[in-house]
Amino acid sequence: MKKIPLATILLAASWGVHAQTLDSTMAAVPAVSDSTGAANGGWTGSGEFGFASARGNSRTENANAKLGLAQENEYWKNSFYLNGLRSKGDVSIVDSNGATIDKFGTTANRYDSGASVGYKFDPRSYVVGAARYEHDDFGANIWQGIISVGYGYIALKNDRTELSFEIGPGYKEYQPTKSEVDTNGDGIADTTIRPDRKNEVVARGLINAKYRLTDNTSIEDTFLTEAGSQNKYYQNDLGFSVSMTKKLALKLAYQVRYNSDTQPGTQSTDTLYTTNLVYNF
Repeated sequence: MKKIPLATILLAASWGVHAQTLDSTMAAVPAVSDSTGAANGGWTGSGEFGFASARGNSRTENANAKLGLAQENEYWKNSFYLNGLRSKGDVSIVDSNGATIDKFGTTANRYDSGASVGYKFDPRSYVVGAARYEHDDFGANIWQGIISVGYGYIALKNDRTELSFEIGPGYKEYQPTKSEVDTNGDGIADTTIRPDRKNEVVARGLINAKYRLTDNTSIEDTFLTEAGSQNKYYQNDLGFSVSMTKKLALKLAYQVRYNSDTQPGTQSTDTLYTTNLVYNF
């Protein structure tokens, strides 16, 4: 929980930088408007939202929202994001009397935020400081936060393709989720285990790839790793976007998240499919 203020500080520091004109040899990928970014010190952004509801033989509701801001100019490569996910559905619970009850309850509740500030040595190389915080009521960890520093390199960037890498050390804290265990051997969970908060030094790596297939379609893949001696965390986000106008697009996305350190009854891997409406600004 202590990592949220740092992400905010990093974002504020990025906004305070004096606006610079985009370098023509490092123009932003055309998925967003170059002219808009140049007019705002290199800042561009996008917002996403998706919602689905079902009634009848089953009841489900789920919503997800994303906000992303990015700045790239001659000297700086900065970013900020905020994501949220919430779902409800029919679930079965056991009450205090041991009876099974069906109810309409929350099945997913997650939000995460992150920021990075990168200062360029030249058009390709930069030093980067990053922070990330995640809260998940139904994940392997109730919350996890990391701060890191590292080196970034833009291997390829043109009107159609972008490929960049980041690597460096970081410090991470996380709270493993509580678990219910059967200590009497009667098949009924009767004891709650509440693990202690954990912390460790990790190696952080990030790979970001973008490719514009046609004038109105693009694909993007981002891979993040935070590997330590106690827990290894991997996350991959794959997205396919189809632009309807310069501002609006439809996006299909698939996310995989993996934690190696889990409690009994908790799975290591979480996946998420989304279909969202995107607004670019």
